[in-house]
Amino acid sequence: MKKQGIDRIFFGIIIALIVVGVIMFTSASLGILAKNEAKFYGVIFAQFVFGLCGGLVVLYFGLKIPYKFWRNYSLPLFIASVILTSLVFVPHLGSSHGGAYRWINIFGISFQPVEFLKIGFILYFAAWLSWAKGRISDIRFSLLPLFVLLSIITLVLLKQPDTKSIILITITGIAMLFVSGVPWKYIFGLIGISVIGFLILATFKPYLMERLNTFIHPNQNGSSTSYQLQQSLIAVGSGGTFGRGLGQSIQKFNYLPEPQGDSIFAVVGEELGFFGSVILICLYVAFALRGYRISNNAPDAFSKLLVTGIITMITAQSFMNMASIIGVFPLTGVPLVFISHGGTALLLSLGMMGIVLNISRSIKKQA
Repeated sequence: MKKQGIDRIFFGIIIALIVVGVIMFTSASLGILAKNEAKFYGVIFAQFVFGLCGGLVVLYFGLKIPYKFWRNYSLPLFIASVILTSLVFVPHLGSSHGGAYRWINIFGISFQPVEFLKIGFILYFAAWLSWAKGRISDIRFSLLPLFVLLSIITLVLLKQPDTKSIILITITGIAMLFVSGVPWKYIFGLIGISVIGFLILATFKPYLMERLNTFIHPNQNGSSTSYQLQQSLIAVGSGGTFGRGLGQSIQKFNYLPEPQGDSIFAVVGEELGFFGSVILICLYVAFALRGYRISNNAPDAFSKLLVTGIITMITAQSFMNMASIIGVFPLTGVPLVFISHGGTALLLSLGMMGIVLNISRSIKKQA
């Protein structure tokens, strides 16, 4: 038996998504250039210098650092990520946008600490479940720890508010529980409790109820709550089969809110059409299938759970974005991973890819 190199197919999929991201992000950002040249260059710098170039450096270190390192320091890293995310409420340090406190600004550089919280949760929960694998059928070692972690995370994120990240972390935690071998009845029970909890939460949070109402009645309030969805559907529909052509989107200039951000899949649909959109979706499907293959062949329980958490988080977020743009899922505001605007998200997503590739290199093959 001998170790192999990194999973080249998975690495190739990552490169393909990055290339598509560079092309589509640049095209979508032309809508900003038409309005504010200075802001355009600022967005390009944040995405490509901080996010992409920085992310490739972090990917390299993630590839070089033995994955067991992350298990040894998972608890302090999770605690640090919770504290960091809480700093958004500190005056003169945290900053808000649209009424949401999700950014930390240091020396003119802003970033979203919730991205650190996501990976911090995955690292610690993978370490916990791998430690408790012999007692995983006991609720005290499976469901209860997840409940405690989610309670801490919800307490921090609900005040921002950042419900979408709570949903993503919950989905990721359930997937990791499933892979750890928790009985099916626990999984179904947890899903049911999560859905009921979200519906109860929506009754106390008007903005959540508005998004649910927009999802159920997309043709109402076209000038307010349903505006983004309707403009996204117009963009996707006008793309037809083959699209208007790269760079030729009309909606990105005056109609789509955040065309380089949450709405970027609508720009993909308008410029590349049905076939271009399907190719992008297939790339994410290939990403998930190859990622779970690495998880299935991982050398130990921790690495298996770690890869499962990372792949689930990125895949769930990406499909939530695309589904919300075409109206088959409520609008969440989550970015499309590797494609949308978000330097912090891109940097840490590439860092997580380094960890997955490191684990893929640890898989043994027949000599």
